Amino acid sequence: MIVKTTYKDQVIEHIYELILDGLYSPGDQIKESLLAKEMGISRAPVREALKELIASGIIAYRPQVGNFIALLSPKEIIDAYTLRGVLEGYAIMETREEFTENEIGILHRMVEEMQNFAHKGDRKMVVKVGGDFHDFLVSKNINLPLGENLQRLSLRLHVLFYRYWSTIYTPGEIGARHLRIVSALAGGNSAQIEETVRQHYTETGTKIALLQK
Repeated sequence: MIVKTTYKDQVIEHIYELILDGLYSPGDQIKESLLAKEMGISRAPVREALKELIASGIIAYRPQVGNFIALLSPKEIIDAYTLRGVLEGYAIMETREEFTENEIGILHRMVEEMQNFAHKGDRKMVVKVGGDFHDFLVSKNINLPLGENLQRLSLRLHVLFYRYWSTIYTPGEIGARHLRIVSALAGGNSAQIEETVRQHYTETGTKIALLQK
């Protein structure tokens, strides 16, 4: 885990962990004062963190009421996954020639690790390694607006995937889906890379949206 360097980042990580641990669920209210007291910090970084989480879609702000864990509609889920697929597919396609054979091997090992954790039922580690996998795929991107949008979508999709992956995919499917991306990248065909990544996200978004109805 990357060590956070600001209180704001620590608050974001704390809220994220609380959601993954099931202590916060969609629709639950997040109280600024309680978070600040719980973490032993001032309310300013908590406020900053909440603003960032609102921008990323994790938190929903209701005027004169407060902040709540966002409850996404099926359409919002599909839209978020579709957008991530388009952006990530483009980012990987644009940098496809920069990946070395050694880095392709690293991606293969990450897929194996992800599948092993899935077999063990370790939901957090599946999401963590999966997040590292996708971060590595877009790590060569130097388009700052693209990177910012990918980052904003990342936490929101991690939360959804954590909640549902064991319902919508078997451990074998977890591995196979990510191997398809590695194979497309290794093949170097730009159209195939974009299509594979878009399909990867669209499939998951559609499956999760059906569970939300």
